[in-house]
Amino acid sequence: MISSLGRFETVNGSLIEDVEQEMNYLRDTLEVLRATNEISNDAFLEAGSIQGGLSVIISLVSNGISDEEANAQLQNLKSRANSLNDKYPGLDEKIESRRI
Repeated sequence: MISSLGRFETVNGSLIEDVEQEMNYLRDTLEVLRATNEISNDAFLEAGSIQGGLSVIISLVSNGISDEEANAQLQNLKSRANSLNDKYPGLDEKIESRRI
C-alpha cells in the first residue's frame, strides 16, 4: 500500500482514473492475498481502509473538493499505510508482488 500510494505525490481531477485503477488493484490483490492465506483476515480488513480511503478521495474530488483537502486526505492515507506496514511487516511487498 505504501507503494500504491507513493504513485501519487498529489491528487486532483486529472488523476481520478489513475487513483481508481489503484483502488481496484488494491481491492483485488487484498482479496487474493486473503484467499491464499498470505495475509490474515485482520490485515485484510485493516488494509481495506486504504482502499476505502481512496474511494473517498475519488468521491470528494468528483464532487469538487479542493485539491488541498484531497491532498490532506492522501497524506493521511500514506501515514495509515506506513502504520499498517509496521503492524503487518511485509504487507507492502506482498501487495506489490502481485503487480503485473
